[in-house]
Parts: sequence; structure tokens; C-alpha cells
Amino acid sequence: MPSLASMTGFARTEGRAEGLIWAWELRSVNGRGLDLRLRLPPGWDALEPGLREAASRALRRGNVAATLTAKREVEPALAPDPAALAQVLDLALELAARIPGCPPPRAEALLALPGVLRPAASESAGPSAAAVLKLRAGFAEALSGLIAARAAEGARLAATLSGLLDEITTLHAAATVEAAEQPAQQRARMLDSVAALLGEAPALPEERIAQEVALLAARSDVREELDRLASHIEAAHALMEEAGAVGRRFDFLVQEFNREANTLCSKSASAALTATGLKLKATIEQLREQVQNIE
Repeated sequence: MPSLASMTGFARTEGRAEGLIWAWELRSVNGRGLDLRLRLPPGWDALEPGLREAASRALRRGNVAATLTAKREVEPALAPDPAALAQVLDLALELAARIPGCPPPRAEALLALPGVLRPAASESAGPSAAAVLKLRAGFAEALSGLIAARAAEGARLAATLSGLLDEITTLHAAATVEAAEQPAQQRARMLDSVAALLGEAPALPEERIAQEVALLAARSDVREELDRLASHIEAAHALMEEAGAVGRRFDFLVQEFNREANTLCSKSASAALTATGLKLKATIEQLREQVQNIE
């Protein structure tokens, strides 16, 4: 059965291959799409296309950083760079000739200069074909670990979302009760408004009075907002049952939650309903923050 997956996770694999000690580290956080950032040792760029393809097959969303560290079990042999050595030697001899009594440059001092000694060509080359296979297998293992970590985080996220939806359901029930008392309170306000209109304009047409009453009544009717909010709650539970990569749809649905809560507060004619609407908005904001982590 599919389950919610978070976009947050971490995985690490390590091993040995053809004289190399290597380790993969994969870190993932939330993102609008899938963004894979690979950090590979110099000269190992040929690995990248296959790794990107594997990641795009396994993941839908998230900012993923994949880092490969590798070192040889035996320290690499060093060899002088002929061009660099000749250049620093010429400069050192020229400088020694210009300073009276200066001794000739020492070999160890020249070899210690940056760029003079480099790994031998065979040591600085990329990984062998056999090593590439093991490194790709290690990446696949790390990718599976990352998926498992995201699924475990998704299970915790699902529990949090369920709790928030239960709280929204409770607040919706309270708002329904409070809204039921609103017509009587609003009727009194309407009568006061009508009396005020008649006081200002005794000859005011009855049609105008009816318009004012109808307008005030429409402004205070929140049944549609409460019905839509109930529908959104059901849709949210359905998305959690569907699971999989539902993050984008869930994010859009939460925007609709917020729209209804805002309208509910703007139409409220009682302090109790306004307070409940504000609690709804706060809880929906918490829901939105959690939904941002769903794949």
C-alpha cells in the first residue's frame, strides 16, 4: 500500500573498489521539483549522466545533494611537473644570482612549492571500469536508503497531518454551531439598521429596505463556506489514503482551506465565530507548513 513520502532524508553507503575507499552521502530537503546536485572528484564526470537518470526514476521532488568522496588505500605516487619545475628553478637561480653570497636553491625547497609535485598520471586518472560498476551500485544502495528515510519521515508526517486535520474538523464543528446562532444576532442588527434608515429617510421605499435587509443577510451567511470546508477536509483525507507523490495537489488544497477560513472570518457577526475562525486559520497555517514537506 502506498504511503506518504517526505522530501527530507539522509543516507550513506561506503565500501572499497579497485584500491579505492569510497563513500556516498545523499541529503534531501523539500523543493518545488527535483533538483539533483552531484559533487564528484575531479575527472569522474563520466559517472554523472547515469546517476541523474537513476535519481530521476526513483524520486519525484526534492533538492538532493549527492556527494562522493574517494581516496586510494595507498598514497599516490608523486612525480615532478617538468614545466613547473623548470620555471621555478629558473626563477630561483635568477634570484640567487642577484643576491650576493646567496646559496643555490635547494631541491627539497623547490619540490615543496605548490604545483611542482603532482600525482603520477596513472594515479590522477578517473576510476577503472570495475570501480565504476561498484560506485554505481553504491549510489543505488544509497538511493534506496534515502527513499526508505523519506518514507519513514513521511509516516511521521502523516501522523502530524492527521492530528491537524482532526483539529480542523473539531473547529469546523464548533463554527457550525456558532454560525447557527448567527441569524438571530444578525436579525437584531438588521432591525437596528432598518430603524436607522427610516429615521434618516422616513419616505424610503420598501424596495430599498428589502435590499438592505437582503444584503446584510447575505453577508452573514457562512453555510457555503462551512460546506466547502467540510468537502476540503474529506479531500485531504482522500489524498492521504492515496499517498504517493501528492504534495502539489495537497498544497493547492490547503490554499482552498485558507480561502474558506478567511471568508468565514470576514462574514462573522459574533465574537465566538471570529475566534473560532482565527483558530482555524492558525491550524491551517500549521497544516500548510507540514504539507510543504510532502513529495
